[in-house]
Amino acid sequence: MAKLFAILIFMLSFLTLQTESTVTISEYSCLNSSTFTRNSTYEANLDLLLESLLSHTNASNGFFNTNMSTGEPRDADAVYGRFLCRGDVSEDVCTECVKAARVSIKEKCPMVKEAILWYDECVLQYSYHNFFPASYEVPILENYNRRNVNEPAEFMKLLEKTMKQLITRAAKRSDKKYATKEAPVKGYSDATLHTFAQCRPDLSMAQCEDCLQNVTLILQTNQTGKIGGRILRPSCFARFELNPFYTDEKKRHFSAKLAIGITSATSAVSSICVVLLFTFRRERNKRNNVEEDQIVGSEISELHSLQFDVGAIKAATDYFSNHNKLGEGGFGPVYRGTLPCGRKIAAKRLSQNSKQGVQEFKNEVELVAKLQHRNLVRLLGFAMEREETILVYEHVPNGSLDHLLFDPQQSIRLDWSARHKIMIGVARGLLYLHEDSRLRIIHRDLKASNILLDENLNPKISDFGMARIFGADQTQGSTKRIVGTYGYMSPEYAMYGQFSVKSDVFSFGVLMLEIITGKKNQYSYSSDGDASLLDYVWEHWRIGAPLEIVDPTISESDSVDEVIRCVHIGLLCVQNDKEARPTMDTVVLMLNSADSVSLPVPEQPTFFIPSMKHKQQSHDLNSNRSSEKLNSGKIMSQYSVMSSCLTDVAPR
Repeated sequence: MAKLFAILIFMLSFLTLQTESTVTISEYSCLNSSTFTRNSTYEANLDLLLESLLSHTNASNGFFNTNMSTGEPRDADAVYGRFLCRGDVSEDVCTECVKAARVSIKEKCPMVKEAILWYDECVLQYSYHNFFPASYEVPILENYNRRNVNEPAEFMKLLEKTMKQLITRAAKRSDKKYATKEAPVKGYSDATLHTFAQCRPDLSMAQCEDCLQNVTLILQTNQTGKIGGRILRPSCFARFELNPFYTDEKKRHFSAKLAIGITSATSAVSSICVVLLFTFRRERNKRNNVEEDQIVGSEISELHSLQFDVGAIKAATDYFSNHNKLGEGGFGPVYRGTLPCGRKIAAKRLSQNSKQGVQEFKNEVELVAKLQHRNLVRLLGFAMEREETILVYEHVPNGSLDHLLFDPQQSIRLDWSARHKIMIGVARGLLYLHEDSRLRIIHRDLKASNILLDENLNPKISDFGMARIFGADQTQGSTKRIVGTYGYMSPEYAMYGQFSVKSDVFSFGVLMLEIITGKKNQYSYSSDGDASLLDYVWEHWRIGAPLEIVDPTISESDSVDEVIRCVHIGLLCVQNDKEARPTMDTVVLMLNSADSVSLPVPEQPTFFIPSMKHKQQSHDLNSNRSSEKLNSGKIMSQYSVMSSCLTDVAPR
């Protein structure tokens, strides 16, 4: 089995090398804060424009401008757009790229009137103003390979000489203004410098030269000695690598003939590999009866487009000054920063004594890069160099939910409407992770400090260092290494290491009750120190007084029925029996349907309360005990387990 699997992987990699580049995202920018409303004329015009761009890929020679408007001189709903495909790609690849870009640009910049998206093979741009005549300069984005060459001074001389020749060749072309050039590199055996430069074909020779000269100047001065890098502008772009990344014009015709056959063969081999992969995993799980303790994504793949230079992040954060410090988490401190292009960022810096470490860092980069949803924090990239390890996120101005929710001075900003919106947003984000993304993701550390709030208090789930990926048919997993935070763990996970979508549902239920009450679950709410927030809520629910547990800042709310319904939903999510907990699609339906969907009667939760010795601990429990040990009396010394014994029917 293992040998056959290895052979097929080799065949797949060999075939992939023969095909032209697949669509791989590089960068995107939502250029303007101006937005449009759903079902507006602007949105209709944008949809028509994107369809028109796609329809012209087969007859455009890789470049096309168009607009959708009424023809009036000052049409407020006019939309202007264009695409430019990389000069070396085939017509089919150009079409595939524009097809993917027209979908992604709306997902990544929802309801925004101006945006640009670069793939490796094409760039697509639209705006509410006419940018066709000018050499459009904004934004300028750059990224570099983190590795350095052996002899930086000699290498930079070679790069300067090669790029200078490249600019002239590209600008002189009358059709597609692009050029490629290779040059041998000293200090590397058989190494070759591969360079590429391209302008929009509607630019004049002088405009093209001017644009590319500015671009190459950035390449040569910002990050000297890197083995690869690229600068992206709407009017032109340039890139260099020590590995080939474009199609040699002499080989292009031959490659096109092979494309259809190779693509079919690759698809077939991929399918076989996927089947064998899942078969291998099932057999391994049967032998071990327990999932191997590996964090998915233990190796960062070739995510070059997400790499930042450590120096750039240091400069953006004023060298991690305390003035820019946003907070401290299990991973390490988080700093605000501003990139040269003006984009605000949050840089999460791995602490040397972090309990999470490099495995979780790699897991988060691999995972979050594949996920895109309005209720998930957006990962912009990462930086690694020597002892420095950094995750770079979009800056979310209102910080984490716990800072507002549990601060008496700040919690008044969270009226009932805001809290209800946060609960719905988090529920939608979890539903995406569980059901709607390409992967099935179990977060495993959902809590108030991992919910970030944007300028409009829209929630974004963050911190995927503990997350696990499930296969299409997998519903639960188990581990010997229990990670997470006390107070949010489901009973089956805390005791037996079993996790599933229902363990995330439990955490969400705890979060809901925290949002409603304004109280943390880690604290005791009785004089004997044994009652958690869940005890506290349940007791008031049982006696028919759910409104008494509501945060005083919202106790005078007009939405009494909605508040009680949310308490009810929260209690359904934290039931001891995981099968009795609703799935996230049901939770979203419950939260959005007012009284049109009836709710079942919740059962009393079983509560796991850390002893005084353990109350201050959080995150990694470092539990390497087996399930048998977890079932022993040893667990009882760490937790007070309160069994369900009440039979009263809870009030509606």
